Amino acid sequence: MSDEEDLEDIKKKKIQQLKEKQQSQEGQEEAKEKMEAQKKAILRQVMTSEARERLARVRMARPELAERIESQIIALAQRGGTKGKIDDPTLKDLLKKLSGKKKDINIKRR
Repeated sequence: MSDEEDLEDIKKKKIQQLKEKQQSQEGQEEAKEKMEAQKKAILRQVMTSEARERLARVRMARPELAERIESQIIALAQRGGTKGKIDDPTLKDLLKKLSGKKKDINIKRR
């Protein structure tokens, strides 16, 4: 009888641990979604629609570059470093600075 009781206790503890783990994961996902919504709201405020469209296209091709640019734009906005909205030419300049120099590939035919 004691083995069955011990087994039941172990099952109950395991179920409780799984429930707690699931709740913490849901909380983390909620926090992540909230931060994404805040980030999008800030970007909407400080960028023109053309610049946001370009950033969306960059995100499809190079997501890591888009993340770096977004974080830089948000930091500028929080420090008050943006004068007006960031337009498409300004975003192009940021892209050039952050993407670095591209290597030119020349193919010579013989």
